[in-house]
Order: sequence, then structure tokens, then C-alpha cells
Amino acid sequence: MKRVLAVWYSQSGQLDRVMDRLLAPLRQADGVTLQAVKLAPVTPYPFPWPFWQFMDSFPECVHRDPAPIAQLPLPADAAFDLIIIGYPVWFLSPAAPVTAFLQSEQGRRLVRGKPVVTVTACRNMWLMAQEAVKEMLTDAGARHCDHIALTDRASALATFVTTPRWVLTGRREAFWGFPRAGVSDADINGCDRFGRAIVAGLRSNAEQNATPLLRGLRACEVDDRLIASERVGIRSFRIWGKFLRALGKPGALPRRLALVFYIVFLLTLIITVVPVTMLLKALLRPLLRTRLQALKDHYELPSGSDAGRLNEFV
Repeated sequence: MKRVLAVWYSQSGQLDRVMDRLLAPLRQADGVTLQAVKLAPVTPYPFPWPFWQFMDSFPECVHRDPAPIAQLPLPADAAFDLIIIGYPVWFLSPAAPVTAFLQSEQGRRLVRGKPVVTVTACRNMWLMAQEAVKEMLTDAGARHCDHIALTDRASALATFVTTPRWVLTGRREAFWGFPRAGVSDADINGCDRFGRAIVAGLRSNAEQNATPLLRGLRACEVDDRLIASERVGIRSFRIWGKFLRALGKPGALPRRLALVFYIVFLLTLIITVVPVTMLLKALLRPLLRTRLQALKDHYELPSGSDAGRLNEFV
């Protein structure tokens, strides 16, 4: 009997649907016992997210200083053969409740020495968040064996409008020519292939080896056009986050005033600098092809974007 623990956090409900579909084959499989637990912050995060609370949360998020979460309802000696961790992306970083879990004594004990599959469902920029998760897993002594990345397939320009609208208002339907926000129903429904592959891997004890369980299932595909933007973006968030944290805790007046300046600065940057940067990247892309391919291959590890085994799990 293989024991699997799945933990995740979902603010909008999107990741709940992803995990439900992904875990369905494990729930139905003979020889597999599944413990599924949704992470619960001590003080729940609202959805929709009020604008000022949303913006004021980014310094702690990017600096991995999360608010506490409730302890998982598991025995102190609970042990599992495989751990699955699902998270959304906040400010190019893992959602704070998942950071809290991976930093907690209980979370570190549960993942120590275990193979871990990570799952994210987000806009289209998840690389820096996943690098942070991998770093925390390594620090806890876990073995990261697979990653599943589900993204909104609309253009970066469209999602720059539709995703904040969804987060701040709760409205995700199509409007004014913009598409519906979020991961598509087809992509969410297709998550059961990962669950079936995980079951097959557990039955052959593949989780005990270094080989990914989900290789060949197009689990993790990187858009190399966004790599530079993510790397620059996370550095900016960390610099500004450090400055804002120095002005006080969330809600402090000096911090709130500086946050107003930051928002104006950010909007000005997006309107003026970002279009020029995008043009320069497009012009330089042929010269950077080899470098971009190497980065793409790195960020797609360990599961990769190839589709060689899709027919086995359709």
C-alpha cells in the first residue's frame, strides 16, 4: 500500500479544481491511500482581494515571511511515500500559505527524504516562484521529482488585464474582446493524465528512483519570452519589498505612503520602459537563441515539456 499526501492552497478556487482532477485517479486506485489536505491560513486571505491589502502583501510574500497557517490534522508520526504540493503564484513567488508550510517544522518533517511533485496554476509567469519552492524543498531535505505548470494561455498583454481584474473583483468572464481569465477547463480536465501516471509510477516503485514520474506528458512548458521579465521582476520586487518592510508592518502609514509612490512608479515603468524592453528583446532574440534554450531546459526540469508518453495516458 502506497501512501500519498497532497497539500495545497487555493484562494480563488482554481487550484481546488486542478487538484480535484489530478487526485481523482489516486482516490480510485487500488493499493494507494490518499490523504488530501487544503492549507488554511490562521487569518484567511479574502477573495476578491481588496486592492490595498493585495499590494501591501507583496513585501512579505517575496521575502518569504508568511503569516501563520493552521497545523495539518495529521499524527505526529505520519509518513508518506510521495508528497504532492499545489500552489498559486503571488508576485512571482509561491503563495504565502505554501511558503509557511514548507518553512514549518511539520512541513519540513513531512517532506524530508521524500519525493515531491509540485503543481502550480497561475497566469503565465511561474519560474521564479518554482525556483523558490525548489530551494525550500532542498533546504528541507526533500527530493523534487516532478513539476506540473498550468497557465492561462492568453497573451501576456491580455492576462495583464484579465488576471488583476479577476483577483481584485472576482470577475473572470470575457469582456471587451479580452478572453476569460484563468487556466482553461480543457487544461484542468486534462490533469487526470498526471494522476494516472503517478498511480502507474507508484505501482512500479518508480517514485523511489531519480527518474521523473511525469516525463513525456507535457507537464511543464516554459515560454522563453518571459524568462528575462521574470528575472528582472523578482529582483525589483525584492528591492522594493525590502524598502517597504523597513518602513513598518503591513498597514503602517509610512509604508502605505511609500506604496502609493511605488504603484505610480510601477505603472509608469509599464507604460514607458516595458514596451521598449519588449522591442529590444524581440530584436536580440536571434542572437540569444542558444542561451534562451539552455534556460528553458533548466526551468522545465525535472518533468520537461516533451509529449512522448501522452498516448499512454489519454
